[in-house]
Amino acid sequence: MPRMLDVSEDVRAEIGDAEADRLLVGDSAPGSYDCTSCRTPGDSDQERTSTVLFVGDETAVLAFAHATCIPSQVVRIAEDQLQGAVRSITGSEQKNPEGLMPEQAVLGITSGLVLIEDDLRPALVVEPTGPIARPGTDGRAGDQFLQLLLEQGFLLTPDLNRLPGVLPGWSVLLAMGQLHAVLQPGVGGGSPVAWWQAHEPLQVTEGWRAAANKSHTVLVFAAPAGSIGQQPREDLLRDALDKAAVNGLLVAASMPLAGT
Repeated sequence: MPRMLDVSEDVRAEIGDAEADRLLVGDSAPGSYDCTSCRTPGDSDQERTSTVLFVGDETAVLAFAHATCIPSQVVRIAEDQLQGAVRSITGSEQKNPEGLMPEQAVLGITSGLVLIEDDLRPALVVEPTGPIARPGTDGRAGDQFLQLLLEQGFLLTPDLNRLPGVLPGWSVLLAMGQLHAVLQPGVGGGSPVAWWQAHEPLQVTEGWRAAANKSHTVLVFAAPAGSIGQQPREDLLRDALDKAAVNGLLVAASMPLAGT
């Protein structure tokens, strides 16, 4: 059965007719994938699927999404944001002729309230879907996600009994009760750019929004792939965070809230 792929004219123009045709006949597209928008599994053999091309200054990454989530399109983002989301293929530096990297890790974000210093604090938990390699490397050095964040100013968090320090220049963008992005300082002191950006704004609970508006601050925790997982309840999320902290796998920072 041919794969049910949508390749927009903009994507075709970027990747070339030959690569677009290979995608459409199934030569270079996965049957199953994790949707780059909603982050749930998809199957291009069974449901209509959009090709989404993320383009930075030097790198392009082809991803896939449910057509019901987002249409096929080209998304232009900052190179450092794109590199931070890319997982290099372990043991290989090869790319296809168009320079597309066929595998990538996506930064997943979970919102929740975390009890710290006798107060419920609005928190975001960032966990990639796979190991993150240092940009320009082949991944042989192992997962560099925490090290890259430490270099950005995040701090190791051995326990969750104290509020993490504020990370200058970073912020969390909320608009009309929906989470849009985590922003980092622009290169050379320029305008902030998205370190993580929702392809479709994510809804947060009224309690989370109220706590964020009260404190004007959001706590951002991050851990390597497989450290936290998708926890159905906030008490289980807290347990997973505590375990990651004890194991030295948790970094954190406080960020001001932008928006309401």
